[in-house]
Amino acid sequence: FHELYGYSLNIVDIDPTYTLGDMSRRRNEILAQLKADGVYTLNKELTLPRPLKRIAVISSPTAAGYGDFCNQLEQSGCAFRLEIYPATMQGEQVGPSIIAALDRIASEEHLWDAVAIIRGGGASSDLNGFDNYDLASHIAQFSLPVFTGIGHERDDTVIDFVAHTRFKTPTA
Repeated sequence: FHELYGYSLNIVDIDPTYTLGDMSRRRNEILAQLKADGVYTLNKELTLPRPLKRIAVISSPTAAGYGDFCNQLEQSGCAFRLEIYPATMQGEQVGPSIIAALDRIASEEHLWDAVAIIRGGGASSDLNGFDNYDLASHIAQFSLPVFTGIGHERDDTVIDFVAHTRFKTPTA
């Protein structure tokens, strides 16, 4: 506080590991590595089976996004076979948890036409677990088409870029 100038705030240090710029840089590095490894477009190149009726879903079973997804499919008038493969959808365990679910799906791959990874919205920082090289590489090389419906329309994660098809929300 100064009598002449009133209140002021002087920032003397910022931790760049928590800034959007650092997150963006990290995401770009992961995407560049996936391209360099030659896996970036592999999942996109898979052919979708027609009709697509059997979907393995990776999500939290209690998530509103999962409920919205199931509701949309029920209202479509088409018969779909779904099974949920529960996974952690926020925090440090997102990558290992989804990879474990993908491994379970791969062991019974003949039962499925595609995989949907769904998580509703939230703060952008809640989606950081999806910006993971190991998870993205696993999805890019997965033998079934992978769909993502994560967050809101404005949200993009690394796995959205390598998945076969990205949807703006779980409902979409």
